[in-house]
Amino acid sequence: MTAPAQVHEAIGKHMLADGMDPVVDLEKSHGSWIVDARDGKEYLDLFSMFASMSVGYNHPYLLEHKEDLAVAALNKPTNSDIYSTQMADFVSTMGRVAQPDYLPYAFYIEGGALGVENALKTAFDWKSKLNRKNGKSVEGSKVIHFEQCFHGRTGYTLSLTDSHDKRKTEHFPKFDWPRISNPYIHSANDDDIENREAKAIDEIKAVLAESADEVACIIIEPIQGEGGDNHYRPQFLKALRTLADENDFLLIYDEVQTGIAITGEMWCHQHFGEEARPDLISFGKKTQVCGTFAGNRLDEVDAHVFKESSRLNSTWGGNLTDMVRFKLYLEIIENEKLVNNAEEMGKHLFQSLNTLESKYAEKISYARGRGLFCAFDCNSAEDRDKLAGLIQEEGAIVLGSGERTIRFRPHLNVTSDEIDSGIEMISAALEHL
Repeated sequence: MTAPAQVHEAIGKHMLADGMDPVVDLEKSHGSWIVDARDGKEYLDLFSMFASMSVGYNHPYLLEHKEDLAVAALNKPTNSDIYSTQMADFVSTMGRVAQPDYLPYAFYIEGGALGVENALKTAFDWKSKLNRKNGKSVEGSKVIHFEQCFHGRTGYTLSLTDSHDKRKTEHFPKFDWPRISNPYIHSANDDDIENREAKAIDEIKAVLAESADEVACIIIEPIQGEGGDNHYRPQFLKALRTLADENDFLLIYDEVQTGIAITGEMWCHQHFGEEARPDLISFGKKTQVCGTFAGNRLDEVDAHVFKESSRLNSTWGGNLTDMVRFKLYLEIIENEKLVNNAEEMGKHLFQSLNTLESKYAEKISYARGRGLFCAFDCNSAEDRDKLAGLIQEEGAIVLGSGERTIRFRPHLNVTSDEIDSGIEMISAALEHL
């Protein structure tokens, strides 16, 4: 086995190895703490592996069921056509604990971006068949999306993603799909929000006036994560729902980052009521296995993609080991009431960030959050990057997002003591900024 001190060198011989400095010890890391395999130093994990880990490291329930994971990992069946008891247990548990009853159709795949892509394919198929049902030969081939959005780095999703970091998208061919100005909340006292929402709605209506029969869907993150932790008013999301109903297109929420309890609801969109419910959601990260859920509006056409064999498919149809692991995560989330914990600890984190903002008003601003999905802004990208480095020197790992934002993505079972420890580290880092 490669020695911990040689990890970066060994990887760097064959890959770009410019990631974070710590080398994670997968056996010794515990709870919300990453242990560096090189020297045993512990880091408070406030980024949860880019928001992909639900319950921290080496949870006792996971260790108790290691054999279940080992059995699933020894062989990798093609879940698309060969089923197993392990897969059935996962699908049943997901259906019971996390899948909304108003989104009864499910498709699983490996990768959040592929979850998004299959939501788009679902919409293209539905809109094209709906057009034919209504005597129109037009293909439903357009996706309305928003500035600052991030939906992935694969085929279709590249045409959507509007990252501040252009390295993620430039020079890759894209579809010219309509991009709408982004009416997110700019500050705690945003006096212009209604005007920006009205502008965005007008832009959508202009697209529809020109090519309504081609518009298959509109896609939005309930909170933009990569774009800078950008929040929307419920009124705007409800307006999108109305537009989708009135103009025969589907409303898709990309919940890859906002899903699975972190906002204090199982899915972020559930904060906004029935009037903002989606037709489809895409998911990933915390779910370990990725995919899409879809609602009964698809039944407006015959033989949609969830009823016609092989319209949506992939060799593995999701990784079985990921399915087994997330089944265990779901049981932990349920048994330990981690949706409620995310809500309560989120209040504690948000209040603590507000206190920091008051103390260091000249350095940080606009603390915001929903549940544990929290952030604040720095004065510049340079300050943000420097602060993230200083925080890591103090012993905690955070992430940047957008142009100048620090985002927080703690594990769902984070404790108030761990949050307090993190706030102390951030405060110490701010003293040196």
